Amino acid sequence: METLFYLLSVVQIAMGLYLILQAIQWRGYVRRRMQTDPGFYSPKTAVLCPCRGMEPGLERNLLALCEFNYQNYEVFFILASASDVAYSTVKRVAEQSRVKAHVVIAGKPDACGEKVHNLRVAISELPAEFDVLAFADSDGRPGKGWLHGLVAPLHDARVGATTTMRWLVPNDSGFASALLAAWNAPVVTMLTENGPNFCWGGGTAIRRSLFDQIGAMEAWEHSVSDDYSLTAALQQAGRPILFLPECLTLSFVQTDFASLMEFTNRQIVTTRVYYPRVWTPAFATHFLYCFTFLLGLVITAGEMIATRPAFHLATLLFLPPLLSAIRAAIRLAGVTEALPGSREQIMSQAWIYIILPIVTPFIYLANFVNSLFTRKIRWRGVTYELVSATQTRIISY
Repeated sequence: METLFYLLSVVQIAMGLYLILQAIQWRGYVRRRMQTDPGFYSPKTAVLCPCRGMEPGLERNLLALCEFNYQNYEVFFILASASDVAYSTVKRVAEQSRVKAHVVIAGKPDACGEKVHNLRVAISELPAEFDVLAFADSDGRPGKGWLHGLVAPLHDARVGATTTMRWLVPNDSGFASALLAAWNAPVVTMLTENGPNFCWGGGTAIRRSLFDQIGAMEAWEHSVSDDYSLTAALQQAGRPILFLPECLTLSFVQTDFASLMEFTNRQIVTTRVYYPRVWTPAFATHFLYCFTFLLGLVITAGEMIATRPAFHLATLLFLPPLLSAIRAAIRLAGVTEALPGSREQIMSQAWIYIILPIVTPFIYLANFVNSLFTRKIRWRGVTYELVSATQTRIISY
């Protein structure tokens, strides 16, 4: 067993060093993007934001979508029903907006996710004058330059879509909120300068002509994942997705452990169904990290109890977590450069993003194991079964 631990530790250390190199390259990309002039391309844009239910800071989040430094856009807030508890808040924000804002009632979904259904209805009713579609989430709070930064690179016809990612900030002192923020943090560095990026539904822009050309509406017809299905349609058309770290979106979270597991399980089940080529290596990576750490802990403790030298074992045990913390610190530095206005707030909770990623692989492992046994997810009160990437069953609504 000790020999196995040595071998696994060497693999973990090598992987940790490789990931640190990737984090350094990612931070370099952030710096280059922050120095890049987005240009003047500003076509007529529809900002589409599906909404369901109340959440902390909802009104302020929606107001942020009406305050962009971008003259040529309108906002479309979309709900399934006027009886939604968020309706009055959404309507009030739309009525008070300085830009033209609409409230769209999409109706109940049939064989797809409610968010996807909302988007399909809103886009089908959209006037032809809109040249670009920009997708936002109601739990995000983007900055004033977000929309221009997201849309401007689309002047290059070679770009299929632009996208960004959320950065979660705990809105309370609860440990579950901190864990969720730490769990989400590594996802940011999955999006790179030249990698096979994926669209994030809370921050993606695409030319409407291309959206129609790649058959995105058809790809969404029976889907529960707007972002993965749009990603697949773009990949099939051979169109690249440009990641824009300067458009990172703050999302303030306040959760308990039950909601933490519901959210994280949903993300991994969805990934297994819609993006298995990412799910498989990610499962293997997290399993090996957790197995190596637990094996090393048992062997090291056994040697110490037997009063035998164990310093070399302890060193191998804690080197991978140390490398993980270094990688997290580099990632955090890049994020604060991309979000200079929120630097102080983010750095005040730096321990969440540097220390907790050492233990979040165990949450990931629980998520991966869960996804082996079920394809059911719960999303804002609705339970779905993800039969396949092209078939969704609504179990309870």
